[in-house]
Amino acid sequence: MKIIDIGANLTDPVFRGKYRGKQAHEDDMVYILDRARSAGVVGMMVTGGSLHESKKAIELCSQQQGQLFATVGCHPTRSSEVDHYPEGADAYFAALRNLIDSNKDKVVAVGECGLDYDRLHFSGKESQNKYFLRHFELTETTGLPLFLHNRNTGGDFARIIKENRTRFSNGVVHSFTGTAAELRELLDLELYIGINGCSLKTEENLEVAKLIPVDRLMIETDCPYCEIRPTHASSKLLNPAGSGEEWEAPETKRKERWSSECMVKGRNEPCTIRSVLQVMAKLHNTSEEKLAVHIFENTCNVFFSNIEHSF
Repeated sequence: MKIIDIGANLTDPVFRGKYRGKQAHEDDMVYILDRARSAGVVGMMVTGGSLHESKKAIELCSQQQGQLFATVGCHPTRSSEVDHYPEGADAYFAALRNLIDSNKDKVVAVGECGLDYDRLHFSGKESQNKYFLRHFELTETTGLPLFLHNRNTGGDFARIIKENRTRFSNGVVHSFTGTAAELRELLDLELYIGINGCSLKTEENLEVAKLIPVDRLMIETDCPYCEIRPTHASSKLLNPAGSGEEWEAPETKRKERWSSECMVKGRNEPCTIRSVLQVMAKLHNTSEEKLAVHIFENTCNVFFSNIEHSF
């Protein structure tokens, strides 16, 4: 089984054992990556949410040859950073472009970019819309697909995509939590849909997830966030512990009781993408193996068709 996690925030300090500025345990990135490989994860896209994070993502990818790849962009909630960039917005996006051009063997998408009206206290609508549009210049000039974010935008996101659809080849709307109507609109725009634990919280989420065509589906963890929790509607679809299935989620412990063999409680990590796969396979009434093949092909076709890899 081969799986690619299209959204992993591996530059977050928690993956180095640091929580809210304090070192709670040793850097355990090597164990995290080992658990991912054991779960069938052959590749991960490390999300760049700002110029600084994009640089960090590329640095991390350079340390892990063949397994990690990066996205480069500015998350909508970080749009205000562009306004305050000392050299101005043009220089900020020129720096993003330089990162892409200088690391063509590692950068597989422009983003994370889009709109997020749930968290306007970080960046206002005007700033988000203005800099979302600048990402179309990046995708147009580099030929890279888009890694997209959309939260409670009242149609603005779909409208902007529609108006600029001829400027980019492909894209995925990651961490999708929308309605059936919103799903149809995005599918009509020939976009792919990324599903993680946050996409599968409610019964309505599950009904919508069933509607995603297999040839438009990708999966992710969005770690360290978006794990499937016991309170989520999807948790009842997970294989029970001791069921004899090929993969079971590792034991978790609180960070104060850290162990290299265990996941940290409340810190999602890439190996749990198998839980997302389990749920989606049940929703689509197919085997995990068959669904994984389709998802792997989708992901490779969109993000890895023009880049050397060893999957």
